[in-house]
Amino acid sequence: GEESYASAGAADGVDAATVRKWVASYQAHGVAGLARKLSHYDGEFKLSVLHRMWEDGLSCRQTAALFNIRNAGCLPDWERRYEAGGIEALAPRRRGRPRSMSDPPSPGEPPVAQSDETKSREELLAELNHLRMENAYLKKLEALTQGHAPKKRKLSKR
Repeated sequence: GEESYASAGAADGVDAATVRKWVASYQAHGVAGLARKLSHYDGEFKLSVLHRMWEDGLSCRQTAALFNIRNAGCLPDWERRYEAGGIEALAPRRRGRPRSMSDPPSPGEPPVAQSDETKSREELLAELNHLRMENAYLKKLEALTQGHAPKKRKLSKR
């Protein structure tokens, strides 16, 4: 029979506005209108929704029901963003924490290494020192992961 939205929702603790939204979605899309769906839309879709709303003089709720958009409250936000920045402002925004580090270098081409013949003596000594430090670090790391202290190394006399 005929029942108010408030009394229909009261049995399950659902407010009248939610029941009204479900009914409108069901009337426009059938059972598919009540199923879970994607909530992220691209800029072109958002713009087409706004154009339809403006051309037909629809309310936000009517437009949301027509396009099966769960949250009618996002339509005024889309309108404001479009008026402020055009279609670029309607593009989906990145979610989450912004990246603090720059992207790693592309794996395409490795940096071109100089041959040992073209390096100066200072460059060769600096590279040798760097490699020795790296080697010592890796040995200490291995010793720590193995659970015993690193062996003391005698310094060679040159």
